[in-house]
Amino acid sequence: MQTMPNFLMKRAFLTPERIAVYFRDQAITFEELYILSVTTAGQLQKLGVKKDQFIAVLLKNHLDTVVILFALQLLGVKTVILNNRLTPAELAWQLKDSKVSALILDDVFSHLEQMLSQELSSLHTFTKTNLFSQESISTELQEEISLDEICTIMYTSGTTGNPKGVMQTYGNHWWSATGSALNLGVTDQDCWLCTVPLFHISGFSILMRSVIYGMPLVLHEKFDQERTIQDIKEKKVTIMSVVGTMLTRIVESLKGGQLPQQFRCMLLGGGPAPLPLLKACVEKQIPVFQTYGMTETSSQIVTLSPEYSLSKLGSAGKPLFPSEIRIERTEGSKAQPGEAGEIIVKGPNVTRGYLYRPDATEDKIRNGWLYTGDIGYLDEDGFLYVLDRRSDLIISGGENIYPAEIEAVLLAHPEIQEAGVTGLNDPRWGQVPVAFIVTKNGEELSSDELKQFCREQLAKYKVPKDFYFTDQLPRNAAKKLLRRTLKEWLDEGRFK
Repeated sequence: MQTMPNFLMKRAFLTPERIAVYFRDQAITFEELYILSVTTAGQLQKLGVKKDQFIAVLLKNHLDTVVILFALQLLGVKTVILNNRLTPAELAWQLKDSKVSALILDDVFSHLEQMLSQELSSLHTFTKTNLFSQESISTELQEEISLDEICTIMYTSGTTGNPKGVMQTYGNHWWSATGSALNLGVTDQDCWLCTVPLFHISGFSILMRSVIYGMPLVLHEKFDQERTIQDIKEKKVTIMSVVGTMLTRIVESLKGGQLPQQFRCMLLGGGPAPLPLLKACVEKQIPVFQTYGMTETSSQIVTLSPEYSLSKLGSAGKPLFPSEIRIERTEGSKAQPGEAGEIIVKGPNVTRGYLYRPDATEDKIRNGWLYTGDIGYLDEDGFLYVLDRRSDLIISGGENIYPAEIEAVLLAHPEIQEAGVTGLNDPRWGQVPVAFIVTKNGEELSSDELKQFCREQLAKYKVPKDFYFTDQLPRNAAKKLLRRTLKEWLDEGRFK
C-alpha cells in the first residue's frame, strides 16, 4: 500500500506564502487555505462527520467550496460530489445509491432540504451557513493518505439505466496531475483559470493540481467571456480549461485583439472541436491543446502536445506518460492504424470501478483496461482521433446527455407510445437534444406541455429543444431503436 502526506497539509508546509486561490476580489495563500480547512474540519466533526463516511456535497463554485472539499480530505472522508444542475429526483436517487451519511448544501439549495429529508429519512442535511456557524472542535487530521483510498465519487450517466458512481482514488488524482505536468510542463509562473464547475472532473482536477503543483487557481462562479479575458490579463493566467462553446465565445470577444504573451495553454475537452474554431485560434495565436478524457480517467488521459497542434489539427493527441491506449475491434483484436474501433485505456489515473456495482465494473474494466464505449482510431504515428463519444451520446456545452434517459421520461407520458432522442447541431452549445415521438392516438401534442413534463424530471440542459411527430421510429430486426437514422432524418431536412 503506497502512502503519501496529505496533499494540502504538505503544500501548506512547502510553500505557505504562495497564493492558492483567487476568488472575486479575495486572494488566499496555501497556509490560509489550510488554516480555514482545519477550522472547517473541526466544524464538520462537531456535526458528527467522521473518517471513512461517505458525505455528499451540493455546492457552487466558491472559495467556501474549496475549503469544504479540503476539510473533508483532512478528515479522511469519501466525498460524493453532486452535479448542482440535477433535479431533486435525480439528486435523491444518487444520494440513496451512494448511501451517504450527510449532505452539505449551498444556501441557494436550502429549499431542497425538506424534500430530500422526506425521501431519505436517515439523511443528515445542513447548509453551508449552518456548518460555518458551528464551534470548531479539536480533531484528528489525516496526515497521511493511501493512494488506493477513495477520495471522491462522481456520478456518470450510463447509456442504459441509471448513472453510476465512479470511484476516484487519491492515486487517480495524483497520477492525473503527474501525467498532465509531464505533458504541459509546470513552471513557478503558472496560474490556472477555472470557470468550469468544481462538481465536474474538469473543475475538480484543477483544484487537485493547484495543491499538488503549488499553483494559484483563479476560480469563477460561472463562465463569462469578458471577465475571463480580463482575469487572464490581470491575474497573469497561463492555462485555462474550456469546452468548445466557451472557446468560441472567447475568440469572438477578442475581436481584433489577442491574449497576452504569458498565456500558454487552452486545454480543450468536452468532445471533438470543429476545425473552423481551431483554425480561428491559430490565427489569433491561441495555443489550443485538444484532450480526451472522462470521469473514469480523472480528467484527461490523451492530450495533444503543443508541437503537434498544427500538424495534427483535430487530433486529441497521444496518451499521457503514465497511460496507455488501444483501439479494439468488435471481436477483441487490435485495430490497424486508421481503422475505427472502441477506444480502451489503461493507467494509474483510471478508476478501479463503480461504487457498489461489481457487475458494471467487471463489464467495463477487463485486465486493467477501461472499455470506454467511444469510437476512434489511431493514425500511423499513434495520434488519437475521436469519431464519436459513445455513438449516441449528445454533448451540449460540455455536458454529457444520454438519449436513453430522456426517452425513459418521455415514455412515462400517458399519450406517448414511442420516443427516440438524438443530438441536433447547435452553434452555441455544440449539440442540443431533440425528440422524435409516436403518440398513442396519432395526434400531435403541444411542445410547451412536453417541455414542462420533461422539466419536472430532467435537468434543464437535458430537456429536448424540439419535438418531431412521426408515425413510426426506425428500428432494426431486433427492434432496437436506430438513433443514427434519426440523425440522418435531421441531416436530410425531413423534419423542420
